[in-house]
Amino acid sequence: MLQKFIWWTGLSDFLVGAGTWAGAIGVAMAAQPVMGQFVPLITLGTFLMMAAALLMWSSHDMANRAPVFFWQGLVRLSAVSAVIYAVPHQLSEHWEYALLAIDGPIGLVYVIGAMKVTGCSFVQLLGCKTTP
Repeated sequence: MLQKFIWWTGLSDFLVGAGTWAGAIGVAMAAQPVMGQFVPLITLGTFLMMAAALLMWSSHDMANRAPVFFWQGLVRLSAVSAVIYAVPHQLSEHWEYALLAIDGPIGLVYVIGAMKVTGCSFVQLLGCKTTP
C-alpha cells in the first residue's frame, strides 16, 4: 500500500512541475513580461519533476531508498510549517492553505513510512541510514 501511495504521489508531482513550467511560460508571454521569474520558475519546475521521478524510483526498493521519500516528507512538512507561520503574519495566499490538507498528511506518511520500512529512527534517516 505504501509503495503505491509513494508511486502515485510521485506521479502527481509531475503535474505540479508542469504547472510551474506553465506559470513560467505565462510570465514570459504576458503583455509585459515579469523580469526575473522565468528562469527560477523553469528551474523549480524541473526540480519538482526530478523529485517526482526520484519518488517513483524509490517506491521500487523502499527498504534501500527510504531516505528519498523520508526527505521528501520533510520538504512537504516544511511547506506546512511555512503556512502555519505565514497565516498569523498575513504572509499567506488563500490557495496556500491547501498545503495543510495535502502536503501535511503526505509528508507524515512518508516520514512515518520510512521509519517503519527501515526500522530506523528519525535521526538515523536524517543521516540517510537504511538499517538500524
